Amino acid sequence: MSMIRDLRAVVRPSRPAPRKDTGAYDATRDPATLSAVVDCAVYRDGARVETSTPLTPQEAMRQVRRDGGFVWIGLHEPTEAEFSGIASEFGLHPLAVEDAVQAHQRPKLERYDDSLFTVFKTIHYVDHDQLTANSEVVETGEVMCFTGREFFITVRHGGQGSLRALRHRLQDDPELLAKGPSAVLHAIADHVVDGYIAVASALQDDVDDVETEVFSPGRGRTPRGTDAGRIYQLKREVMEFKRAVSPLLRPMQLLSERPMRLIDPDIQKYFRDVADHLARVQEQVIGFDELLNSILQANLAQASVAQNEDMRKITAWAAIIAVPTMVCGVYGMNFKYMPELHWKYGYPVIMSITVAICLGIHRTLKRNGWL
Repeated sequence: MSMIRDLRAVVRPSRPAPRKDTGAYDATRDPATLSAVVDCAVYRDGARVETSTPLTPQEAMRQVRRDGGFVWIGLHEPTEAEFSGIASEFGLHPLAVEDAVQAHQRPKLERYDDSLFTVFKTIHYVDHDQLTANSEVVETGEVMCFTGREFFITVRHGGQGSLRALRHRLQDDPELLAKGPSAVLHAIADHVVDGYIAVASALQDDVDDVETEVFSPGRGRTPRGTDAGRIYQLKREVMEFKRAVSPLLRPMQLLSERPMRLIDPDIQKYFRDVADHLARVQEQVIGFDELLNSILQANLAQASVAQNEDMRKITAWAAIIAVPTMVCGVYGMNFKYMPELHWKYGYPVIMSITVAICLGIHRTLKRNGWL
């Protein structure tokens, strides 16, 4: 909780190492608050206000209060010290700030007096030549959004989910961007859900491949347990996907159905489309989970059937081998007065009878499916 007590103070630690994805932003102007900033810009009447030098969040907010518009600040994995100055400047709620600094949050929508705090889980599909028991199929990240009347702040965690292309795309649509911060919130929600749709399509191929292999003809000849690890790993990745999609549905429904002061009524209509797409993705993910359960159970049933078949074959051959074993055991006792012991044709007759009995047992067992 030390972060909450220090929200009003701007800590100035030593300058951190430069970040890879800093865009055109000059992080040296205020290292305590700007080393995590990817971009900071003022938008007025749907257009980005160009400046000769990069703006600090404080300078951008002063411009907005003086001339109107809103400021959009993008941050990547800020520390508590880096975010405290911005949080103080924009009056962000301490609980939301704490969640934004600490990653691994659940998708949610929280309303505070002057802002909305939204958490999105981003999903990236990891390409792989062949699915194995250790394959990483999906990679997750997070985007936290603070939506106010005059500002929009994004806090991104993870190596995936860059918003640079989205920012440029929005700047090419001045009419939409003129709607203010709520338009940016919708664009990010739509961008995240579109990513879910792409990942769901890729996962469908993996699920289909596993299903085909398990139920393909001649499956019984493959070694037992070859698919169980792969199926279980794919199921774990689907569960990770499900944890990102399912909790987000309710927030999107709230944004599309319930009037909110910070959401433009014209933008609210667009959230309905996002909620509809998200509901379809959720149905797909639930379907993947249930199908993988069935595939895993079928695979275990096939392994059990294969073990039973092996046991039947072993038992059948044991029954066949028991006949010559018994005959050899009897004649190996070396009694002096054993039947046919001194008969000229005794050996071939006994061997012929033994072979005939073995062949008869083999034929009977094979006819009954034991061999």
